[in-house]
Amino acid sequence: MEETPDVNGAFPRLSDAQIDRLSEYGGVHQRTRVGDVLCRTGESWPGFLVILTGKIAVVDRPADGAGEQPGDRDGGRPGMVTVHGPRRFLGELGLLTGQRSFVNAVVDEAGELLAVPVDGLRELIACDPPLGDLILRAYVIRRSMLLGSGTGLRIVGSRFSADSRRLLEFAARNRLPHRWIDLEDDPSAETLLRHFGVAPQDAPVVVWGSERVLRNPSNAELAQVIGLTTPASPPDTDLLVVGAGPAGLAAAVYGASDGLTTVVVDAVATGGQAGTSPRIENYLGFPAGIAGADLTDRATLQADRFGARVRVPAEAMSLERRDGLLVVRLADGEPVRARCLIIATGARYRRLDVPCLQRFEGTSVFYAATVIEAQACRPGPVVVVGGGNSAGQAALFLARHGSRVTLLLRGGELSAKMSLYLVEQIERAETIEVRRHTIVREAHGDGTLRAVVTEDNRTGERETVPARALFVFIGAVPHTGWLARHLELDERGFVRTGPGTPLETSWRGVFAAGDVRSGSVKRVASAVGEGAMAVQMAHRHLARTG
Repeated sequence: MEETPDVNGAFPRLSDAQIDRLSEYGGVHQRTRVGDVLCRTGESWPGFLVILTGKIAVVDRPADGAGEQPGDRDGGRPGMVTVHGPRRFLGELGLLTGQRSFVNAVVDEAGELLAVPVDGLRELIACDPPLGDLILRAYVIRRSMLLGSGTGLRIVGSRFSADSRRLLEFAARNRLPHRWIDLEDDPSAETLLRHFGVAPQDAPVVVWGSERVLRNPSNAELAQVIGLTTPASPPDTDLLVVGAGPAGLAAAVYGASDGLTTVVVDAVATGGQAGTSPRIENYLGFPAGIAGADLTDRATLQADRFGARVRVPAEAMSLERRDGLLVVRLADGEPVRARCLIIATGARYRRLDVPCLQRFEGTSVFYAATVIEAQACRPGPVVVVGGGNSAGQAALFLARHGSRVTLLLRGGELSAKMSLYLVEQIERAETIEVRRHTIVREAHGDGTLRAVVTEDNRTGERETVPARALFVFIGAVPHTGWLARHLELDERGFVRTGPGTPLETSWRGVFAAGDVRSGSVKRVASAVGEGAMAVQMAHRHLARTG
């Protein structure tokens, strides 16, 4: 087999000096034989593997056909992902985050490997920044490539099922490589279900590896199987961060790097709303922009490198003081005790007040525009509602993925709430139509959305607009329901802070950062800054209280 060409640093070749350096961190030499399976889907990587001689094929099912199922690629041979020769290394982001492998690594040409323990690799990344950065960059790019390859989990279900959409959203938000098999469109779907003895009415199911089938798993169950969850929190921690968006991840990085035992919990995924952004173009230091998912992956790896424990999914349900500590109880009943708490739960998008719209949520009405939603509604026409940056970014992203977009504004000017760079791109886009002074009044469809009825808010004139999907970005509601009986909130439910200490709430030792804070600037850069500032204020509180 021919070796896969390098793509933007995804498959770099190590020098002799770099291989020698890796050997210092517990590396051992291993001989390989043709057909050896070094790692299987659903298993943990045995270590950081560097190919010294020979070739390794990374495939989405074993070369011997074991575990082949209906819906796999045709041709009787494994679905290729990549082929690697001497001086290249195996693995991807999951090796560092503790997730199990989404692929199989099979020896194609006998040779020799250098195997470095994962803990040794972590130590090297901390001690040798140039080599560590090369490995981290390759791993982040490889995860992005896997996400677009159809490799990994297979989620089988109906597009009309809210649970199917829940699983797809969880996989997308957590950047888990997966493939969607639609019962309505894919002829292999029912055959695959019969193979595992599952009736169509019992879908959705998640197929993981060659044998494991999860029948409509909860998000927590899926996370456990994938290896997304981390060990339980320590009995007491210096700093608990609730929310893993930009503010929460910044607090995790600065808290852990300053020596505080740090735990971060989030109900759904790391990244928050920023993690769903197709491209953040106004974040300092990235002149060409950066995808929200890439920024999230890098920040999560940083937090992990410094020792922060990130737990997903883990939803905070209540807050109390007990024995001088702050106690947050999670949805699974586990209490997490901390000396300081940073609330960075962000906000969720508001819903439109449109009759019957709720029955389309999860199948045709969305509050984020990721690759999953773009693929689901392409090439049909879509409607985007909103006049801020999130709406503008979504409209451009969907148009670039082949959809015709109608952007509805309640007001008259794009520039009123949207950054100029987005306004200019939208005005140049041939597949985006902007309708001003327009609101949504009705939604029509037979299980999935077919059209929306719009109204000119000046004249009252109504029009039916074809739409396969509706994307809503009309402002935010803070995630503070679990705090309402404890902390002081403003009239919209955001957490009040200051005036004595800018980010401290009405409870001493409890701080708020990012979008959840009353009066915050809704930008990624400001959220990161507030996360870092909150850690410094936590240090002062800890110094005062001993």
